[in-house]
Amino acid sequence: MRDHAARPRTLVPPPAVYALALGMAWWLEGRWSLGFFPGGVGRALGWGLIGLGLAGFAWALAAIWGHHTTVNPYKAASSLVTRGPFAHSRNPIYVSDWFVYLGVTLLLGTAWPLLLAPLVWLTMRYGVIAHEEAHLLAKFGDEYRDYLARVRRWL
Repeated sequence: MRDHAARPRTLVPPPAVYALALGMAWWLEGRWSLGFFPGGVGRALGWGLIGLGLAGFAWALAAIWGHHTTVNPYKAASSLVTRGPFAHSRNPIYVSDWFVYLGVTLLLGTAWPLLLAPLVWLTMRYGVIAHEEAHLLAKFGDEYRDYLARVRRWL
C-alpha cells in the first residue's frame, strides 16, 4: 500500500488507450472493411456524443481544479474530489472518454472500434483505474471507502 500512497502506478496514459484503439480501427477499416453508413442522423449523433463527452470532461476538470488537485494519472492526488460529476461517477473523465469514443465510432462509420472496445475497457479497468483506486485507498483510507460505498464506478 505504501507504494501506492506516493502516487498511482498507472501503466498507460488514459487518452492514449482510446486514441490507439481508434487509430487501429481506422487502420483496420482500410484493410478489412466493417463499415456502415450512419447517414446524417448518425453523424449528428456522433457529434452530439463527442460534445457530451467534452462537456463532461470540462465539468470533471473544473471539479478537480476546484479542489486544487491534479488530473495527471501519474501524480498523487492532494484531495479526494466527491462533488460535481464525481458525485455521480467515480470515473467521470473516463465515462466522458467513452462518449467521445462512441461519437468518433459513428463518424468513422466502422464497427472496428466496437470490436476493440473490450480491450479498451480491460486496459482502462486494470491498467489505469485499478492503480488510481489503490492510490486513493492508500492515501485517503476510510474517506475513500465511504466514497466507494456511495458512488458507482461508471454511471
